[in-house]
Amino acid sequence: MKFIADMKEHDHVIGHYFCKSKHSLKTRNGKTYFSLKLQDKTGIVDAKVWEITKDIQDFDEGEMIKIDATALSYNGDIQIKIAKIRRSQDGEYTLSEFIPTTKRNVDEMYEKVKTLIATIETPKLRTLVENILVKDPARAAALKSHSAAKQMHHSYMGGLLEHTLAVAEICDFMAGRYAYVNRDLLIAGALLHDFGKIYELSPMPYNEYTDDGQMLGHIIIGVEMIALEAAKIENFPHEVASLLKHLIISHHGEYEYGSPKLPQTTEATLLHFADNMDAKLKTMEELFDSDTSPGPWVGYHKALNRYLRKSDF
Repeated sequence: MKFIADMKEHDHVIGHYFCKSKHSLKTRNGKTYFSLKLQDKTGIVDAKVWEITKDIQDFDEGEMIKIDATALSYNGDIQIKIAKIRRSQDGEYTLSEFIPTTKRNVDEMYEKVKTLIATIETPKLRTLVENILVKDPARAAALKSHSAAKQMHHSYMGGLLEHTLAVAEICDFMAGRYAYVNRDLLIAGALLHDFGKIYELSPMPYNEYTDDGQMLGHIIIGVEMIALEAAKIENFPHEVASLLKHLIISHHGEYEYGSPKLPQTTEATLLHFADNMDAKLKTMEELFDSDTSPGPWVGYHKALNRYLRKSDF
């Protein structure tokens, strides 16, 4: 099998891939064709079925398929032209080869999250975080398996846990270095800031926006979850709940990046910078990992709006 990251123009591609999306479209001449997105653990590739013959057997998105295809170059990217498709059979493939997964140990990361929760000294605040991240087995499993994004950073199984822990550890490191920072509040906010993504995005390997993800987004979902869980704890302080919600609402930092409010507390400001730092550095790390061009420059990154260079000297 040839992994997507290794595909080059003119390669003959025969193998199993996860069909992430399937659209039946028409050419200008009215001829039906299929436009697909195929995925393995190394990435996603655009694929086209221009001729729908008997060799294109029935299949749906969200399924594993075996293809016989040719890799082409289209607008500078690899696109594959498929001649044959059939559904993959059980035992023909190893699922881990088709789901991008964190390189870190999930159980070890989750234990570190629980250790951080235990350091929250405010009892009701610690209970709230425990109830959300630990006490509910389904939520705990979702935290371990979900991605942190559809495409940008940490967009792989375990990515949400990896990002959550990184942001919380950055906040923990910075909390004692500035005045007027309530560490308990900051750590709680860091651990919960993206947890709404378990409802915003569907589970891996599909990793698409849910209805609630499209209509509400993880910020609103997260705030609603905090309100719901705080209401279950007797006499949970309204002020603490509001301060914690503000951390969730403002962690994107700017209105144009989806924050309903700008950070207005030291904790919210610190959380925003920690979240932004981990997201951008992980984006660069993933780009560097996949780069095969000679020399230190890896080209222009549209989302970061800059040319990027490795510090090779």
